Amino acid sequence: MTRPGLPKLIATDLDGTLVRSDDTVSAYTHGVLDRVRAAGIPVVGATGRGPRLTELTRNDIRAADFLVMAGGGWVVDQSDPAGPVVLREERLAGEVLARLLADLEAEVGPLTVMVEASDEHDAPLWGDYHASWPYQDRFEARSRAECLSCDVIKAFARTADHHVDELLAVAQRIVPPQVATLTQAGLGFVEICPPGVDKATGLTVVAQALGVDPADVLVFGDMPNDLPMFEWAGWSRVAVANAHPTVRAAADEVTLRNDDDGVAVYLDRLLSR
Repeated sequence: MTRPGLPKLIATDLDGTLVRSDDTVSAYTHGVLDRVRAAGIPVVGATGRGPRLTELTRNDIRAADFLVMAGGGWVVDQSDPAGPVVLREERLAGEVLARLLADLEAEVGPLTVMVEASDEHDAPLWGDYHASWPYQDRFEARSRAECLSCDVIKAFARTADHHVDELLAVAQRIVPPQVATLTQAGLGFVEICPPGVDKATGLTVVAQALGVDPADVLVFGDMPNDLPMFEWAGWSRVAVANAHPTVRAAADEVTLRNDDDGVAVYLDRLLSR
């Protein structure tokens, strides 16, 4: 239930929630987020994007005091005048990922796999080419052995024979949560993160740094990788109208679509009431 007054922290997903279908964020949205910050409410960008996309992420949510990236595995404090400080950095061991993928392929057949191994600016993903991956300019074909030769920030997997939600259900049945966190973010791939990594645990790092109770946090999202922060936040959980059915079902409220600046419209009304 929405509480009276204002939340003490606001976190929003980016792609599909704050960012529009044309990969832009409107001047109106930037302006509203600036008003939120001016009101003394810290803003957090909570995204599946990895640290290699930090500059893009900063541009999309310029008012953010903190970034929760890589689905929660990478947390950056941007409020320090001396420069950004990484508060959390988690990786999944290559040998653990190898065993996990072998178990999953034994159940569902061959997988298309990509890994996010580097945190360098605009670094490519490595792995198997797939035409459906929307960011081909940041992809580099590499063998499975090479992809599994190091610890990774995140891995992506899909199969031609399963819808992503079906594949996710199978993967969550096979892979224990103490081995890896599994989710999907609307890209057609199951996302494989280190154990204990999700947007809720990432936001916990931020909330503890600020001394904010989860009960005072407002969150926005659209995809299953937002569900942990919906379960964690207590002030209100708001889905955009284009959200995945599971996210709409978990939401306290539904705002307009991302393409209609739903997050900004909600916050504008909140600040103006």
